[in-house]
Amino acid sequence: MFIGREQELQFFEEKYTASGGQLIVLYGRRRIGKTEALRRFCNGKPHVFYSSREISDHKQLVAFSERILRAGSPAARYTNVFPDWETAIKGIIDLPTDDKKKLLVIDEFPYICKGNPSIPSMLQSLWDEVLKNQNVMIILCGSSMSFIEKEILSSENPLYGRATGIYKMNELPFNDAVKFFPDYCAQDKILTYSILGGIPHYLRQFDPSVSLKENIVKNILTKGCVLYSEVEFLARQELREPAMYNTLIEAIALGNTQLNDIFLKTQIDRPKISVYLKNLIELGIIEREFSVLSGEKEKAASTRGLYFVADNFFRFWFRFVVTNLTDLETGDSIGVYEHFVRHQLNDFASHAFEHICLEFLHRKNRFGELSFRAAKLGRWWGKITQIIVTEDGKTKYKSVETEIDIVASDSGLKNYILCECKFRNTKADFTDLVLLKEKSSIVKQGAKVQYILFSKSGFSDALITEAGNDSNVTLYTLSDIV
Repeated sequence: MFIGREQELQFFEEKYTASGGQLIVLYGRRRIGKTEALRRFCNGKPHVFYSSREISDHKQLVAFSERILRAGSPAARYTNVFPDWETAIKGIIDLPTDDKKKLLVIDEFPYICKGNPSIPSMLQSLWDEVLKNQNVMIILCGSSMSFIEKEILSSENPLYGRATGIYKMNELPFNDAVKFFPDYCAQDKILTYSILGGIPHYLRQFDPSVSLKENIVKNILTKGCVLYSEVEFLARQELREPAMYNTLIEAIALGNTQLNDIFLKTQIDRPKISVYLKNLIELGIIEREFSVLSGEKEKAASTRGLYFVADNFFRFWFRFVVTNLTDLETGDSIGVYEHFVRHQLNDFASHAFEHICLEFLHRKNRFGELSFRAAKLGRWWGKITQIIVTEDGKTKYKSVETEIDIVASDSGLKNYILCECKFRNTKADFTDLVLLKEKSSIVKQGAKVQYILFSKSGFSDALITEAGNDSNVTLYTLSDIV
């Protein structure tokens, strides 16, 4: 079952129908679904799809030659293997595809370059002299994001400026990810997404015909299942010092979000922490977030911003698997679920719920369904001024640290939306709206302010009545979002 990727497929199709040669670079972290999307795109088109492996350069050339020759190359009449890579790749020109574009996909291209570092230079020369003027489309795909960005796309390397399209594939958005579980209720869809995120490989490990609890127990907490060891496997594949990186991820997953807190928790040298965090951000495992209304000067400061685990499954794994590894190794998956996961799952999902609500608003903004075009959308934190009336009737002003789940503003800061996201078992009530309105001191004087509350468990009668009387207040339930 293939789900989503409409935007990616449309991008490929537009390049395929464009005139002249097309050299496309597609990259993204492992498990994201690049290969499946490419195979979907190639379906029904004459093409050569080559999946590179970690083998010697000679064996790689032999395997690649076989794919080209088997596709109908005239050279098959007199050879079993091309003499070199240049001749092999140039062989795409002679394939019998009628008037259609000649399509070559090289999956995991970094493996070829690892065996033969001269490949990018050769391909650059071949492209400039021959291929760019032919009716061909070559897609170079890779999971090693650091290699693609540093060795293929950077200005110091041969292929720089040759690509006619560069596409970094990200996780599936929430609305696509939950299509893997069509029969789950809205709450379980959100909980499932909060655990697995939008990684297709992870989503396929769950059985949509059984309960969420059974999936968690059998497909994450049981030793030997794919997801039980996935984090450690990925760390070994992508990172040179997995133990150090795991220490960092665990510290952040447990709530240490400021750089100094991460240092105090891990005791890793500060210069090294910055390098490790940069690598984890490039992999999409960690994200550095700034308050949505922050200026460029603040974003440029190396010590500012907060760090979060961006990958939902990594968050779950470090929250519940690592901390209960001894029990899980002995087979007590049911016990770990009942005593730890079940009671904390709503709290754990609240972070993902905020992102789901944010994605919901981004979608509304894209289709012009908000009351203004939002230029900024995201989480806000900082200090606000609270007005306190003392017992003797005097008014005092107090500066306090606070957070707002989502803030939207237009480019001129004349219109704002302030949002609260409640993923709890009790209804959002009038007090929640009052507390949200108290935070409106962050907006510029004279600006218009609207309020949105998202709630898992619905809303109290008083809050529904207030929203009915105030056009600046909007309420959304799970059924509205999912």
